[in-house]
Order: sequence, then structure tokens, then C-alpha cells
Amino acid sequence: MTLPVEGQSIQIHSYKHDGLIHRVWQETTVLKGTRNIVIGGNDRTIVTESDGRTWLTREPAICYFHAEHWFNIICMLRDDGVYYYCNLSSPFVYEDKAVKYIDYDLDIKVYPDMSYTLLDEDEYEEHRKLMGYPPVIDRILQRNVDKLIRWIKQRRGPFAPDFIDVWHSRYQFQKRYRLKE
Repeated sequence: MTLPVEGQSIQIHSYKHDGLIHRVWQETTVLKGTRNIVIGGNDRTIVTESDGRTWLTREPAICYFHAEHWFNIICMLRDDGVYYYCNLSSPFVYEDKAVKYIDYDLDIKVYPDMSYTLLDEDEYEEHRKLMGYPPVIDRILQRNVDKLIRWIKQRRGPFAPDFIDVWHSRYQFQKRYRLKE
């Protein structure tokens, strides 16, 4: 199995349950790459939507993917603090220089004060019916919503106080190093 290498530029591919591409982030720098975890950083990267529209991310972000958890976490560094966007998704796979996962619509937005909101329940219901999500997906996703909320409350994983400082510093170093090459 190929693993992403620290410093390597990769893409992030989000799919829907029906196998169609949902969104692609063009460039993310690998900060840590193992069989179970990929941590990446990006800033002002081009994002392409399934309909071909493109947009540019507005702020630096640290991305956390895990091969055993049914979620991924995007930590966005803004002037007024760190915001977290948690996607309920399949565990990631890494192939063809891309982190790939299935987006299951539900999201949790976490604010700098660690308050949070569950988003897109209506979108989840619509897609669950439209794409025929099996009942086991409902159970897995509900358990992972609960797990994410525990992580937020316990300041665990990407929500830990030093997570952003450590990984953003590493991202800044990688950017400086790549510019010198």
C-alpha cells in the first residue's frame, strides 16, 4: 500500500454514496502520512464542485483524516480563532496521490469557544432516501456523531489545545521549505 509522504502535495476527493465525485481540493501538503492518519495543510487552494464550479479557500486549514473513524475534520484558522468543520464520512483511503472518502451529508460546525451545531440533517434524510443508504450506515453515523461530540467536549484529537499550533507550525515550515527548492 502506498502512503502519502510528508511534504508531498496531494488532492482531496470527496464522493457521494452513489460513487459520483462531490468535491476536489486541488492541493494539500502532507504533514503526516501513515496507514491510519493523514494530516494535511492548505491555504488558498482551488476547490472544484461536481458541477464544475470552482472557488478558492479563504484561510489556512489543517485537515485530519483517519482510516478507522467515520468523519474527517477541517480546522480553519481565521482571525477570530479556529473554526472546525467536521464531515461525517467514510474512513479515508489513499490512492493515486489523493485522500478519498464518501461524504454522508451530516456535518458538525465547531466554533472557537467549542460550542457546536449539527448541520444538514435534512440533506442527509434526502440523500439517504435518494441513494438508498443502508440502515447500518445510519447506526455507524449516529455513533460517530456521538464520538465527535465527546471529542469536542473532551478537547481530544484535533480539538486538543496544542493540535493547531503544532500542525500549523509544521505547515508553515513545509511552505517555506518548498519555496526554497
